[in-house]
Amino acid sequence: MADRPVRLFHFSDDPAIARFDPRPVQVPSCRPPGREWLNGPLVWAIDDAHDFMYLFPRDCPRILVWAKPNTLADERRTWLGEWRAAAYIERAWLDRLLGETIHRYELPPGDFEDLDDAGMWVARRTVVPLQLVSLSRLDHEFAQRGVDLRIVDSLGPLKPLWETSLHVSGIRLRNASSWDKA
Repeated sequence: MADRPVRLFHFSDDPAIARFDPRPVQVPSCRPPGREWLNGPLVWAIDDAHDFMYLFPRDCPRILVWAKPNTLADERRTWLGEWRAAAYIERAWLDRLLGETIHRYELPPGDFEDLDDAGMWVARRTVVPLQLVSLSRLDHEFAQRGVDLRIVDSLGPLKPLWETSLHVSGIRLRNASSWDKA
């Protein structure tokens, strides 16, 4: 069976982006040696298998989990059940999730490099989007992707997820109500 072509997206609250110019990340991350360039000027995209990571208002803190090939069966059952992935947000963000519209730009894959990290791709050149789709009622987008949206009072108690055999991504956690700010 042939691999299907990759589809790449960029999500934004701006519905009028005509082109994406490379720019440095707003909050640089500690990168492994030789990967510091990832904080430099780039255009970032996410593949279609992982687009659920960005079906949120821009600053919404969230934790996303899914099984890896080496995930223990009991951890998979406990944390995912029959779902492909789970997305956790704090209850304080639910109204914004329900009320905001975000814009999904489809990007041409030709100039992008696969980072082999949770569906992330980067381009070092300006990219012109192929298509724009506006998404509202974001809570309706998850189940069709096999993702269970879970509303919790606080993301703080989920910190032990990073000690499991699951893949765990935390995005915008600095905005969570109870996350350690250190």
